[in-house]
Amino acid sequence: MRLSSLHLYPLKSAAGIAVDTLDILPRGPRHDRRWLAVDADGGFITARQVSQMVLIRAEAMGEGLHLSAPGLPDLDVAPPPSDAPRLRVSIWKDAVDAQRADTTADAWLSAFLQRPVRLVRMDDAARRAVDPDYGRPGDEVSFADGYPLLAISQAALDGLNVRLVEAGRTPVVMAQFRPNLVIADSAAHAEDDWTRVRIGDVEFDAVKRCTRCVFTTVDPVAGARRDDGEPLNVLKDYRRTPAGITFGMNLIPRGTGTLRVGDAAMVLA
Repeated sequence: MRLSSLHLYPLKSAAGIAVDTLDILPRGPRHDRRWLAVDADGGFITARQVSQMVLIRAEAMGEGLHLSAPGLPDLDVAPPPSDAPRLRVSIWKDAVDAQRADTTADAWLSAFLQRPVRLVRMDDAARRAVDPDYGRPGDEVSFADGYPLLAISQAALDGLNVRLVEAGRTPVVMAQFRPNLVIADSAAHAEDDWTRVRIGDVEFDAVKRCTRCVFTTVDPVAGARRDDGEPLNVLKDYRRTPAGITFGMNLIPRGTGTLRVGDAAMVLA
């Protein structure tokens, strides 16, 4: 098995950025999901509610962010200073004291999403623990849904698309599942059976299959949900579990290092 592609999501729910390398830190890839859009009450906003978020391209610029989106001028967002105001934000069942970005960024995002939005950043002082049922004491995560990284086998997507075509539906792209790591040269859903894996020089615990939601139905090019409800309708026929529809494996790093496209992946347990 080998890494066929690597993906970074500096702003949660914005477009994924394909990269050649990923620096792996305890919370996940450097710069991955360190920025978050929230509403007036501090509740997190994603493309589940506002599908056009996937049309925003957010690229890490040092510790800052470069934003671009259709119809708006590009915007460079500086990292908040260490003494920047903080906002207590909620993401799923967690609360995080995040740094407030400059109000210019709030206005830019609000204009594109057509609703009041604030932009916050997770710095080193902000803490968010991994679910203790699946991690170890001290394990942390960024603004990702629950775990530091997500891996998916390319064969899993290929098999899904065969089923979609057989059902008379349009195939989907890997971007709809938002992985960090795409694994080639494996069986479909081989990641389901991982417990521990080494990718490049970094070892990971494979802790929980990823349960999928309506976000997977958002077309990353159109910025809107598909009318046919795919791929969930086909997935429920063969990927439904008591926990929900699963596709991909959540990982927690047990070391740091740099992953590169082409790195070997080896199952350890």
